[in-house]
Amino acid sequence: MVNPMNAVTDNPWLAEEAAADAPADTAGGNRIKIEREQIKLEKRLCREVGRAITDFNMIEEGDKIMVCMSGGKDSYTMLDVLRKLQKRAPVKFELVAVNLDQKQPGFPDHVLPEYFKSIGVDYHIETQDTYSVVKRVVPEGKTTCGLCSRLRRAILYKVADELGCTKVALGHHRDDIVQTLMLNMFYGGRMKGMPPKLVSDDGKHVVIRPLCYVPEKDTVRWAQYQNFPIIPCNLCGSQDGLQRVAVGELLREWDKKFPGRVESMFRAMGHIVTTHMMDPELHDFKNAKATGIADPNGDMAFDHEEMPVSASLPGLQVVQLSS
Repeated sequence: MVNPMNAVTDNPWLAEEAAADAPADTAGGNRIKIEREQIKLEKRLCREVGRAITDFNMIEEGDKIMVCMSGGKDSYTMLDVLRKLQKRAPVKFELVAVNLDQKQPGFPDHVLPEYFKSIGVDYHIETQDTYSVVKRVVPEGKTTCGLCSRLRRAILYKVADELGCTKVALGHHRDDIVQTLMLNMFYGGRMKGMPPKLVSDDGKHVVIRPLCYVPEKDTVRWAQYQNFPIIPCNLCGSQDGLQRVAVGELLREWDKKFPGRVESMFRAMGHIVTTHMMDPELHDFKNAKATGIADPNGDMAFDHEEMPVSASLPGLQVVQLSS
């Protein structure tokens, strides 16, 4: 199978917008290098978001996309890339940026409206005091994310209805998705991540994650290049003891020591062999019987599966067993 990233395609979602080459490196070498890196990163972001939109049919003709804006690096990047793709997309669609002002103390409520006006995007600010609710209900020292996200989700779905939006776009990136998988494995005893596209529980809303192929380091770098007016989250981001924070740090450490490991984990989420897991809902193990008919997938139970040679995990010792 041809990797869509490397395939030659006429798909407008994946076509690279013509960009002026950086000037020859004659003077100001460092500045020229940064400009070239910025151009390459912009092309990569547009390509990966376009690939996700194509692979999962995220955006269709006539869609009105509600782009959920928290004021963080990821939502800024998502809005920026979607606006770039909107200019050359094979379908016509609208974008409306939506921020939920949760009345956190010290929240700079002027920042996002000023930014939206400066770039000329349609926007809506929804003001709901969920901060007081969360602080009143959740005991001091306990994680606020669960209740906060449920309240936020319900409000945003209501706003999507009021604005006539057909899709709700969230800014979760590749690393968020892998983190969620690991959190569910470590603490929930289940293999569950974040889907790139889903229908809400009430069946009324379609949620998309256009950044699902984008690594976090790319949104960090793009936010720095674009100098987005970042707003920190005082309700969730300040809780340093969160399990998600710890798992995120683990993944970043792995990515430094073992480049490609996080990407490999992400790819595995799209290549699940249900017959080699243990979920009876996905495969009928009880009634598995010998039929005498060869299975094209074969029985690999006794096969030695070749793995790339790499350093062992921290704290683990690799022992070679003789057969």
